[in-house]
Parts: sequence; C-alpha cells; structure tokens
Amino acid sequence: MTSTKTPQLHEDWIDSYALRIVRNLQDSGFETYLVGGCVRDLLVGIHPKDFDIATNALPNQVRKKVPNAYVIGRRFKLVLVKRGDTQFEVATFRRAVSAEEINALGDDAVEGDNYFGTVEEDAQRRDFTCNALFYDPVNHKMIDYCGGLQDVENRVLRMIGEPKARLIEDPIRILRAIRLSHKLHFSIESSMRAAIAECSPELKKSVLPRRREEWLKFLRLDEPHRAFMELFDLHIMDQILPGLHNVFSDPVKSEVFEIHLSRLEAAGLDKKDPTELFAGFMMAFMKAQYGEDPWNHDELAEDPRLGQFMREEIGIFKQESLIFFKALHLMQGLHKIENYSRKGERRQAAFVNGDAFALALKLSHLDLSLSASQRHFWIQQMAKYHGQQNTAAASSETQH
Repeated sequence: MTSTKTPQLHEDWIDSYALRIVRNLQDSGFETYLVGGCVRDLLVGIHPKDFDIATNALPNQVRKKVPNAYVIGRRFKLVLVKRGDTQFEVATFRRAVSAEEINALGDDAVEGDNYFGTVEEDAQRRDFTCNALFYDPVNHKMIDYCGGLQDVENRVLRMIGEPKARLIEDPIRILRAIRLSHKLHFSIESSMRAAIAECSPELKKSVLPRRREEWLKFLRLDEPHRAFMELFDLHIMDQILPGLHNVFSDPVKSEVFEIHLSRLEAAGLDKKDPTELFAGFMMAFMKAQYGEDPWNHDELAEDPRLGQFMREEIGIFKQESLIFFKALHLMQGLHKIENYSRKGERRQAAFVNGDAFALALKLSHLDLSLSASQRHFWIQQMAKYHGQQNTAAASSETQH
C-alpha cells in the first residue's frame, strides 16, 4: 500500500544539490526520489550525512542528464555525482532476484539483487521499513509501500519480510539493526529481536571489511558503549568479538572501557578519521584489559593475541596499528618536557611534527594522563612549529 501523506520532515535540511539532481531527472521525465537513510533521518530530526537518490532512469541516462556524473560498478552499475567535496549516489530502482532466476543463470548468477525494477520492487528488497521510504522533495510527496512511516512514528525498527530469512540472507543486518536502534532510539520489533539472537552465529560468515565498517559506525554513535553492551547481552559479542567479550564479562573492566569510550569526542578525536577512531577504541580497550599501570609497549606490539584482536576481530589495518603504537610510545615523551626543552629547535620541530604526535596528545587527553599545564605547553608547541612548517611550505611554493 502506498501513502502520499505529507511527512513532518525538515525540508530546510535537504541538500540543495540533491534537490537539483532530483528536479533535473524529473524534468527529463524520470521518476526520481530521495531514498533510505536520508529520508529516515529527516523524519526523526537528524541532519543526514548523505543523500541517496533512486530513479527509474538507467545509469547511462542519468550520466547524460546530470552534469559531473560517473557510472561506477561492474555488476550492478550506479551513478556517482560530484559537487565540490560532496558526492551523491544515484541508483536505478532494483528488484530482488528470484531463486528460479539464480538457478537459470547457473555459474553466471550475480550476488544480491542486480536487476532493475519498479519503485515498489525496490522498496520490498530493502532491509528495514524505515529505510524503504521514498520522498519527492519537488512535489513534497512521500511513497511508503512497507509501513515505514507508521514504524517511524512508533519508533520501531522492523524487518521487511521474514526476519530470520532476511538475516541469514545478509548477517550484517544484525549489526545494522542494533546500531540503528541506538542511533534512532528505536526499539527492535520482537520477532526480529528473537531472530537476531537465533541467527548470531551467521555473523561468522560475514566478511571482515563489512564488519569493520560497522564497528566504525558503532564508534560514531553518541553512546557506543550501550550498543556494544547490547551485542554482549544478545550473545553476539562472543561470536565475533571474543577479545571484547572478555572485557564485558568483567563488570570492572566494562566500566573502565565505558568511561574511556565516552570521552572520544571530548578528547578531540576526529570521528571521521578511522585511524583516530580506532586508536581511541584501542586505548579504551587496553585500559580495561591491561589496567592503568605503565605498559611495555614493545611487548604489547608483539603480543599475538592483541594483534589478532586488532587485525581479525576489529579489522584494523596494519598502518593504523603502527600509528597507534607509535602514538603510545610518544605519550611517554609528553611527560618529559624538561628533556624536550634541552633539545635544539630542529629536533623539537621534528618531535612535534611527527605523524603520530597529534594523536598521542589526543590519547593523553582521553586517559587524562597529562596535567592542564602540560597539555597547554604541547598545544603551544604545536602552534609554534606547525606555523613554521606552514610558512616554510608556502615559501617553497612561492619560489617554485
């Protein structure tokens, strides 16, 4: 059933470029909407980070009608539209692939649902009802085939289709459901919650890069500890995060982890930067797991269990890991201001301009290991030597 009810959403939060893309395609005769997370967020009063667009125009038709549009993807093609530093995804309506079609294709069967379809078919193949809303910002019309508007109003996260089957189809939906329920402050519908608990072993079949992306999104939540606690309560954590399960099994360790994780933003860590976000997470984890005493950084860097946790459970890249341990090492030097002050300016500049120095200072703020005067001193040194570095760079560019 479709609804054309005018929603109470924040029209003034709709990106002007996204609106122009929709209007451009509509003026060319194509059915076009904003879709998914951006519509959901507008309805609940969250400023969307991304604006996705769905249309019945084929990828090459979009490319011809929209300036600065590029077709990407090998199997299922979609269009990326660039506007300055912002980019928008424009996807053609898709439909689910039937078992008969997959069998007929045999070895040529594609993964997922790479068949073009109607707007209703596109809605039915999405995961949760609140993500299956299509909004026409030109004519102020909402299209709702799955009861998403009512679920948004009731603040309920509900699966489209039979929950167990949809979770087995893509186990990452388990993590998405938990994360979205915390982001939106929605309750998880009871049959889906039961299916999540039952299907949690399926997450072992999911690929690490997708889990890594979910962990980053968990850490960007306002209260990430609560989402991790729910993973623990639903017996999901012991399936895919046994290292963190050990922390949550001990109330004292869990509290230490929560306290440090709650300070990510206050410490100045950039939540858009995976290196900094994972560094803050690892600092919280290590404070909980290894206590407050000074650590032997060399031993920890070589610890196979810690390495496996970072690499295989969280999905932290080798370079991210190297910078984190380098920052841990530099944190010790932040307490030795007298030693630093005896060095020449060149060596001081090298220390402050090192690739892990800023992260070390933020991690020191995270665990409150520096006094206010010490922190103020290092901020002054950063301002001094970064200013010199920028001046030198500008001078070099002028000469060339």
